[in-house]
Amino acid sequence: MKPEWPAISFPAWQETCKALHLWSQIVGKYRLAHTPWVNHSWHATLYVTPRGLTTGPIPDPGGAVTLRFDFCDHALVAEAASGSRESFPLEPMSVAAFFNRTKRLVMSVGGEPTIHGHPNELPDVVPFASDTDERPYDGDAVRRFHQALIQIDRVFTRFRTGFVGKVSPVHLFWGSFDLAVTRFSGRPAPIHPGGFPNLPDAVTREAYSHEVSSAGFWPGGGGIDEAMFYSYAYPVPEGFADRSVEPVAARFDAKLGEFLLPYEAVRTSADPDATLMRFLQTTYEAAAETGDWDRTAMECEFGVPRVPRKIHGVG
Repeated sequence: MKPEWPAISFPAWQETCKALHLWSQIVGKYRLAHTPWVNHSWHATLYVTPRGLTTGPIPDPGGAVTLRFDFCDHALVAEAASGSRESFPLEPMSVAAFFNRTKRLVMSVGGEPTIHGHPNELPDVVPFASDTDERPYDGDAVRRFHQALIQIDRVFTRFRTGFVGKVSPVHLFWGSFDLAVTRFSGRPAPIHPGGFPNLPDAVTREAYSHEVSSAGFWPGGGGIDEAMFYSYAYPVPEGFADRSVEPVAARFDAKLGEFLLPYEAVRTSADPDATLMRFLQTTYEAAAETGDWDRTAMECEFGVPRVPRKIHGVG
């Protein structure tokens, strides 16, 4: 069977998506509060699982705790090293209600619910505890979004294997609510100017301390009302925006400074995996070639199961 690439029209579920974005920030901030800082904020992200999204193990002072969104049973689940497991249903509720339920959930398995109370990377934010308007929860739309994440994560993971230089995990940044994978040239980058809403400039500057070619996916919002793949370089090399990339549906957005490709163009193509891989590869090549990366030293064949990588200079 071919993998399912479901339709995920943003206008049809945008209010649920906005709620899920804020809920993911609450869960992610619990991980952030207890996990030692890792370069580029990799310690704070969420990861796609067959059932939803997870924090992975969090080193809570009370013992390791994992929080996970279960989009099959529609629940937020807490599991602890003690063996405790508790959950509450994902359903229509306010952000304040989710915030309070999450804190109680963490305590119920023996954890310390340290969670910063304000959203990040969004304009005109309301503190979680004060956001009392009820938000919808469209379970079917969330299920389709999750199924899309599974397919995208799989392709991003394969793309990641074609690089022996520094490369990030495939992970979801809850600040901007995007699934991303990032390659690094190995060279330091100019200090980033910062300026993202409700995000300390020190965090941004640490995240962009080195040159990157980054690709990702977000479900919509922020002025783009459809699910979209993106690819950008920091710093932006001269000529990057003028490069020709594939597929033909891809374009450079001068306002965002990124190449964009609608999710729908991938989903409806004859071979979604190959279409997305062409976008990832050609936009990376645009960054690497205009940025003068040492491609010979850092690139390799895409990985396949059970086959070790060939070592340069060995037969």
